[in-house]
Amino acid sequence: MYKAHCMNRISQAGVDQLYGNFSPAKDLADAEAVVVRSANMHNEELPKDLLAIARAGAGVNNIPIDRCTEQGIVVFNTPGANANGVKEMVIAGMLLASRDILGSAAWVVANADDENIATAAEKAKSQFGGTEIAGKTLGVIGLGAIGAMVANAGRSLGMHVLGYDPYLSVKYAWSLDRHVHAVRNVGDIYAQADFITIHVPANDATRHMIGHDQIAQMKSGVVVLNFARDVLVDELAMADALASGHVARYVTDFANPVTTHMKNAIVTSHLGASTVEAEDNCAAMAISELRSYLYEGNITNSVNFGNVDLGPIETDERIVVLHKNVPNMIGRFSQILSDANLNIENMANKRRGDVATTLLETSGPWNDSVIAQMAAIPGVFRARMIPGK
Repeated sequence: MYKAHCMNRISQAGVDQLYGNFSPAKDLADAEAVVVRSANMHNEELPKDLLAIARAGAGVNNIPIDRCTEQGIVVFNTPGANANGVKEMVIAGMLLASRDILGSAAWVVANADDENIATAAEKAKSQFGGTEIAGKTLGVIGLGAIGAMVANAGRSLGMHVLGYDPYLSVKYAWSLDRHVHAVRNVGDIYAQADFITIHVPANDATRHMIGHDQIAQMKSGVVVLNFARDVLVDELAMADALASGHVARYVTDFANPVTTHMKNAIVTSHLGASTVEAEDNCAAMAISELRSYLYEGNITNSVNFGNVDLGPIETDERIVVLHKNVPNMIGRFSQILSDANLNIENMANKRRGDVATTLLETSGPWNDSVIAQMAAIPGVFRARMIPGK
């Protein structure tokens, strides 16, 4: 049984499932599999026997992806497992920005000892007036698992919805309400939307994607919501826009020294996926990914190696090779197997950029030198054998 280490607290359901499939590794140094949520792994020494890391969530900024790839460690995430929880936070954020619920609730607490509070409340309520979201235009940037759900929820609430995603997958395209209008230019969202919500990954291309220039294109009085990553928004530019009133509200799930001092910002403490259901879903998916890869070699939802799946092992053994995507790799693997009198029964190869994964199912008398020979090929990160039936 493989040894697993959990770097953060996960739901009890996740703990039960984890140690129903793996034996516990008290320390990272002893682990062959890791489950992580928010712990920063960039300064951690990754043990030589570590085979896989599963992030119970979507973002993997806390994991040293390049170093993992070079060491032949497959990194997984759990896209969509927390989507409903985040979607509901976005809807809550729109309602909080439209109706001064927070201000009204704070007024009630401040006047709790007033014996005539009911009468006073009737007089005070006008200062907490707001607007309805039905009939307003919602712009959704990024139509993946979360963005698609937000777009559909906006339609259900009677909003006009614009969606922008140049990389929209067939899966999420099919899931969209037919009345969601896909735009080809994100500028259309800036110009038309009353509410703008961002649902894209954080990388070099998306860092500060909402800055001075983009805000200047937005309607006066717009509400901007960010439940994805704080670095997507130039927070100094947003602070200026809030102070001037050009942006009416900025709703963000990322508290930091800048956001917490913004005028007219609603800042929460990273609650997007903090539901019992989301934590259970993320843990279950992460553990399922680890189990499938370690015991069968199949890869689903990896962020550094391509998805590949040969199903259950039907032969004597399955060989998993993680390697650079260069010519003649499969030919060299085949030659080693031929020299060992092993026959290839099934094979799958999947590239992801400059790297690739090859699965080889073989039959015949096993030779322990096969894996060592494959691992010694220049450009191979890791090779291992999984016993079959």
